[in-house]
Amino acid sequence: MRMTHGRHGEASTTTAPRRDRNGAPRWLRILLPAVLILLWLTAAGVGGPYFGKVSEVATNDQTSFLPASADATEVQAALDGFRDGDDIPALVLFVREGGITADDRSAIDDELTTIASTEGVADGVSPAIPSEDGEALEAFVPISGDAEVGDVVEALRAQLADAMPSGVEVFVTGPAGFTADLTAAFAGIDGILLLTALGAVFLILIVVYRSPVLPFLVLGTSLFALCTALLTVWWLAKAGIVLLNGQVQGILFILVIGAATDYSLLYVSRYREALRDHERRWDATWAALRGSLEPIVASGGTVIAGLLCLLLSDLNSNKALGPVAAIGIVFSVLAALTFLPALLLACGRSSFWPLRPKVGSEHRVQVATDDDDAVPTTGLWGGIARLISRRARVVWIGSTLLLLVASLGVVQLQADGVAQSDLILGTSEARDGQLALGEHFPAGSASPVSVLTREGDAAEVIAILEDTDGLDDVQVLASGTATGTADATVRDGEAVFTAPPTGPPGAAATSAEPTVDDGRIVLQATLDTAPDSAAAEETVRQLRADLDAAVGSHTPVGGVTATAIDSNDAAIHDRNLIIPVVLVVILLILMLLLRSVLAPVLLILSVVVSFGAALGVSALVFNHVLRFPGADPSVPLYGFVFLVALGIDYNIFLMTRVREESLRVGTRAGVLRGLAITGGVITSAGLVLAATFAALGVIPILFLAQIAFIVAFGVLLDTIIVRTLLVPALSHDIGSAIWWPSKLAKGRVEHRHAA
Repeated sequence: MRMTHGRHGEASTTTAPRRDRNGAPRWLRILLPAVLILLWLTAAGVGGPYFGKVSEVATNDQTSFLPASADATEVQAALDGFRDGDDIPALVLFVREGGITADDRSAIDDELTTIASTEGVADGVSPAIPSEDGEALEAFVPISGDAEVGDVVEALRAQLADAMPSGVEVFVTGPAGFTADLTAAFAGIDGILLLTALGAVFLILIVVYRSPVLPFLVLGTSLFALCTALLTVWWLAKAGIVLLNGQVQGILFILVIGAATDYSLLYVSRYREALRDHERRWDATWAALRGSLEPIVASGGTVIAGLLCLLLSDLNSNKALGPVAAIGIVFSVLAALTFLPALLLACGRSSFWPLRPKVGSEHRVQVATDDDDAVPTTGLWGGIARLISRRARVVWIGSTLLLLVASLGVVQLQADGVAQSDLILGTSEARDGQLALGEHFPAGSASPVSVLTREGDAAEVIAILEDTDGLDDVQVLASGTATGTADATVRDGEAVFTAPPTGPPGAAATSAEPTVDDGRIVLQATLDTAPDSAAAEETVRQLRADLDAAVGSHTPVGGVTATAIDSNDAAIHDRNLIIPVVLVVILLILMLLLRSVLAPVLLILSVVVSFGAALGVSALVFNHVLRFPGADPSVPLYGFVFLVALGIDYNIFLMTRVREESLRVGTRAGVLRGLAITGGVITSAGLVLAATFAALGVIPILFLAQIAFIVAFGVLLDTIIVRTLLVPALSHDIGSAIWWPSKLAKGRVEHRHAA
C-alpha cells in the first residue's frame, strides 16, 4: 500500500475507496444541506439591499471617532448648546486675477441671496467679505446637519459655476467642502471596490481550480458571508452599538471577501482529497470537515482575537473597526464551514468539472511510507522540500537576513499624521480652494480655533488668544447678531463684545451679548496658516499650554486643527499599546493550539520580522515612488493587526499539518511533508488575500491606499518567504525540539520510526 498526497491536502492511500456508513438516514443527508443553503439564501437576500443603505448609519465626521475625553470632542459636544442645529460650515471663495469688478460683486451678491433659499442650506449665509488685495471675496454658507452634505455641496458647486461671470473662479471649501470630497471618494466602495476585488479573486480561482463551476461556489460563499455580516453590522450601527465610516466599511468588505475565500480554499482542498478516498459525498463531506475544522476555527479565532484587541483603543475609529471586522470574520468562518460544505455536498464531483476527482484515484503529491524516503520528490513543493532538507540552516538564515535588510526602511516611515487636504488622492476642489484661500485671506478663516471657557474667565482667555502668535480676529458666538458672532477684545481688564455694523458704511458698531450656556461661552480665533498645517498644530498646542498655565478652570480647545491633534495623539497611544497586546494574545493562542512554547515564539518572531520588512519596503515606496506626503499614525497599527493576525493564519495552516505529520513520521520528515501538502492551498490563499487588499487601492483615499500596499505586499512576503522558506527551514533545523515542552520534543516518534 502506498501513501499518497493530494495537491492541496488530505493524506490518503491508493487502495480501494472507503464505503463509510455512519448511520445518517437519507432524509437527513438531504434535509441538512437544504436547510443550510436556505438559511444562507435568506440571510443574504435580506442583507443584500443593505449595501445601498450604509450611508444611513455611517458618518465621516472626524470628531465622532475621537475619545470622549479629548478636548476637541468636549468642545464639539458643547457647541450644540450654542446653536440651533448641527450645521456644517462651507466657505465659498470667489477669485478674479487682477481684481473683483463691480459687476462681479453684484452677481456674487445676487447669487448668495439665491443660495440662502437653496434646499439644504441653513439660515445665516454671510455677505461677501472682500480680501485686502481686492482679488477675492469669501462667504460663509452653513449646510444643514440634517441634509446630505455631499449632495448639497455638489449642487452648490454646479449652481455657482453656472452663475459666475466669465473669469471668476469659485471654490466651495471649508469643513463642508472637505466632507463632500471625502464622501465622493468613498462613493466607489459599494461598486468599484467590490467588483475589483471579486474580479481579481475570480481570475485567481479560475487559474487554481481550472473549473468554471467551483469559483462561483467559492465567491458565492464569500458574498453571502459579506451580506450577512453587513446586515448584522448595519443594525448594530443603527442601535449606536458600533460606529461605521467609509474607512471601516471598505476594510470590512475586503476582509470578509479575502478571509472567507481563504477558508473556503482550505475546505475545498480537503474535500477534493476526501472525494478520492470516499465513494459517497456525505462521507467525503464529513471527512473534509474533520480535517479543516481545527485550522479554520483556529485561524479565524486568532484573527478575531487580534481584532478585538482594538477595543483597547482610545481612538473610536480604531475601536469601531475591532468588533465590526470581527463580526465579518465570524461569518466568514461560518460560511466556509456550513454554506460551502452544503453547496459542495449538493453538487458533488460536478463542482470540479472538468477535472473531477475520481474515487480511488491517486493523489498528486506522492509521499512514500518508508521513513528514509518520506519526503516529496516531485513538483515545485518537492523541490523546495529537498532544498530545505539539504540546506535548512542556510535557507532560514538567508531568509531572515533578507527580511532584516528590508526592515531598515522603517526608519524612513513618516507616520506622524498628514494634513486633511492630503487625505484625498487625485483632485479635490476643497483642497484647491484651501490653497487659493491662503493667497488672499488668512488660511484658517474657514476653520477657526474654538475655546470653551467660563464667562468669568473671558477677559483672561481673550488676552491669551490675542497674544498667541498665529491667531487673529478673536470673536465670541453671539446668537443675537446678524452673523452669529461678535468681536471680542479686552478693555480695562474687562471683556468687551461688539457686533459688526449692519447699517450703511461708516455705521458704528454696537455692543453685543455673547451666547451663554451653563455659564460658558465659546471664543473663536482665526489661524494665520492652513488649519491642517504643521504650523497650525504648533499654534494650537502652544495655546493649550498657555491656557492650562494661566486659567484656573478647565478650558478646552476645539476646532479642525484641535481635532487633528487629538486624533494623532490618540492614534499614537493606541499603536504603542495595542501592538504588544496583540502579540501576547496571539502567542497564547498558538501555545494552546500547537501545545508548545518554542514553536509559537518562533512563529511570532517570524511574522514580526516579516511585518518589519513589509513596512520598510512600504516606507521606501511611499516616499520615493508614490511620493505620498506621509501617513496617519494608525497606518502601522492597522497594517500590523492585519498582517500579524492574517499572516499567522498561514503558519497555523502549515504548522497544524506539520504537527499532524510529525506524530506519524517524526518532526523533520513531518515538516517537509506538511510543506508539500499545504504549499498549493496556502499559496493560493495568499494570492487571494493579497489581491483583495490590493483592491482597496481603487478608492482614492490615502489611508486605504497605504493599507492596501502594506497588507498586500506583506501577505505575499509572508506567503512566499516566511511560510515557504523561513519557518519550514528553521523548524527542520531545530528538529523535534521545536515542540518543546510537549512529548514530541523528546523525539520519541522519530526514534520509533527510525527503529
